[in-house]
Amino acid sequence: MVPSIRLSPATRSLFDEPLAIAVQGLGPRQQVTLRTSLRDEKGELFQACARYQAGDDGELDLARCPALPGGSFSGLEPMGLLWALQPQKPFRRLVKRDVQRPFLLQLEVFEGHGEPPGRLLAQAQHERAFLRDGVRRVPVREGRLRATLFLPPGNGPFPGIIDLYGTGGGLPEYRACLLANYGFAVLALAFYNYEDLPEEMKEFHLEYFEEAVNYMLQHPQVKGPGIGLLGISKGGDLCISMASFLKGITATILINSSVANVGAVLHYKDITIPPLGVNAKRIKVNKSGIADIVDVLNNPLEGTDRQSFIPLEKAKCRFLFIVGQDDCNWKSEFFAVEGSKRLQAHGKEKPEIVCYPGAGHYIEPPFFPMCAASMHLLVGKPVVWGGEPKAHCEAQIDAWQKIQAFFHKHLTGKPSGTSSQL
Repeated sequence: MVPSIRLSPATRSLFDEPLAIAVQGLGPRQQVTLRTSLRDEKGELFQACARYQAGDDGELDLARCPALPGGSFSGLEPMGLLWALQPQKPFRRLVKRDVQRPFLLQLEVFEGHGEPPGRLLAQAQHERAFLRDGVRRVPVREGRLRATLFLPPGNGPFPGIIDLYGTGGGLPEYRACLLANYGFAVLALAFYNYEDLPEEMKEFHLEYFEEAVNYMLQHPQVKGPGIGLLGISKGGDLCISMASFLKGITATILINSSVANVGAVLHYKDITIPPLGVNAKRIKVNKSGIADIVDVLNNPLEGTDRQSFIPLEKAKCRFLFIVGQDDCNWKSEFFAVEGSKRLQAHGKEKPEIVCYPGAGHYIEPPFFPMCAASMHLLVGKPVVWGGEPKAHCEAQIDAWQKIQAFFHKHLTGKPSGTSSQL
């Protein structure tokens, strides 16, 4: 038999879904190296490889066969060839810019465990898609809003969510559209460094975010009476500010967020919240020239920095804090705990806090490879984000389920359990 790669689903799957990988037609106990390759839209190459030994029958099923030491990972890791993808140039992070086109995953099987690998025995391609069939992508340019709305298949109305990313700016859509695959109407919202929005992060006016909330609440495809917010990093503290001051927010999920306003002055009507102070002298730079900025922010419980603490006790929503305990961007667990204390001190319900040991800052949808370090726009040099790849991958899978369950519970009153099929 000629060796061949067997994939399930065969040709196309959603990016956040498992992919079953097997090789058949090998010799009994034959040693092989498997390699995956993927190029992002900028042409940057990401690769992972693993060493395996086929069974007595010449079959190699990654769900049953552990990877041997010497590759990108070892042990029983059916999805290791995806979560272990690493950039071939340093400080690159895998993001999806055009969600309407899938990533093309290349799989190759090589003879032996050599460096470089031996003869090519088999290869296959597979599409990792972001939009489920029937999900509608609607660019939104109403008033000042710069956003994209994703609507699930069917008549609706659907529970609504606004999705915010961090200091990278622009309009990332990939998390929003993956979430829409599960029955949510999700608005990916840009807030700076996009089209005619401000280029720099100097000040934000909450009225802009209020426009987004009102857009969702008034949309015929969005099920009221309230909507959800999902934010990571700087997007998280903006979500806390929205929940604290704006009406119509029912559920807010914060991924590695601060409970203090960070990086830019925040205005709303006659209220101004200054940014939390920073001390650049607390940046630590390692031998590779990568900055560790975890200690740079001041403590929002001390002195004048208390003015930057967002009054989240004003919020009328339920909170879920998702924390990577190896977050090297800032002290996410400290922020979550202090937010919880503040809510309870004001007689509010204790928020849910889910902590993941070994997870870094960028907790993304499942199977995005962990980014250990990349350029930070505000710092102007590469920074370390933290995390251990396997633990980080497991955190992403678990957090994704918890995000859906929390929104289903508080926006629809029903438990989650909808499957996504292409």
